[in-house]
Amino acid sequence: MSEAPSVPTHRPGRGRRLLVPALVLLALAAAAQGILARRAAYAALEQSAAAAAVPKVVVLEAPAGPNSSELVLPGSVEPYTGTVLHARVDGYLRRWLVDIGARVETGQLLAEIDTPEIDDQLRQARADLATAEADEKLAHTTAARWQALVARGAVPRQDADEKTAAADAQSARRAAAAANVDRLTQMQAFKRVLAPFDAVVTARHVDTGALISAGGGGTALFDLAQSDRLRVKVRVPQTDSSAIELGQQAQLRFAEHPKQNFPARVVRTADALDPLSRSLLVELELDNADGALLSGGYAEVHFTLPATRRSVRLPINTLLFRAEGLQVASLGQDDTVQLKPVTAGRDFGKEIEIVAGIEPGERVIVNPPDDIVDGVRVQVVPAAGSAP
Repeated sequence: MSEAPSVPTHRPGRGRRLLVPALVLLALAAAAQGILARRAAYAALEQSAAAAAVPKVVVLEAPAGPNSSELVLPGSVEPYTGTVLHARVDGYLRRWLVDIGARVETGQLLAEIDTPEIDDQLRQARADLATAEADEKLAHTTAARWQALVARGAVPRQDADEKTAAADAQSARRAAAAANVDRLTQMQAFKRVLAPFDAVVTARHVDTGALISAGGGGTALFDLAQSDRLRVKVRVPQTDSSAIELGQQAQLRFAEHPKQNFPARVVRTADALDPLSRSLLVELELDNADGALLSGGYAEVHFTLPATRRSVRLPINTLLFRAEGLQVASLGQDDTVQLKPVTAGRDFGKEIEIVAGIEPGERVIVNPPDDIVDGVRVQVVPAAGSAP
């Protein structure tokens, strides 16, 4: 009897046992993926926050100052020689012979003054001189007679000596009277007002019949100016005073001659600083033989100064004004901030000269934050509008 074939027996619980671990593994994988994603997000967030915490700055390289610079200062134009004529005697103006704009020569008659008091004093002094001369003559004659009497023994020598002394006294009185006549004669000569030098009359202060008072505090008659050469006075700041030398050339510009430069030369300096303005008074001379320029005006004085020190020029918006003094924020090789005290030179408006503290080529922060500190690390970014 043959055996019946075996039929595999079906076990329904085996598949269920395999499904459970698979689901567990799937859940674990999903959880691990979520944890990793969250950690990556946290890391990215931390990196973004750290990057945002680093200040972003714009920098520039400090440019070296030029080898020479132009110094422009206001100057005052004055006549080479100028004076105000006053009268030396009291009186009344008889007449004036010149008016403003007239060119006069040395010794030319400008005006005449009536001096009745001095005329009377001179006449009296001459009469006193004549009296003194007569008294002197008589005294010397008397003294000579008494000396002759002494020789004959007719009178004592003491009396003769007294007569001789009286004659000498009369000689002294005559000399004093003559000196008084000379003085009044010289005073009377001052009734004629003469030009002291070749000049132009720039003002006339009196008219015919005016009461004239003598002396520097008295009546001014005329203003005279010698303008064939001009003086230009300018005050140079202390920071540039050492660059000014005698004989140095400068260019002058005037508003009435906008397209023309006038050469001038430094002829003298005060050789000392004004303690109030801390500036050096400098005087230049300018040839004006053609009379193109007028005295009393304003001029721009242009000096070309050599660079005597290593300097840089920085924009004003790179400076930090703090209690420690003027500072500049520069960057080191590792982009860390270095606050450096600097010394300012000339101010050019939008730029300023730095004469100490910064070397050419150093990186300087533009518009540094007010709270920036030394040693902080920053990120350099291109300026707005510049190419990346």
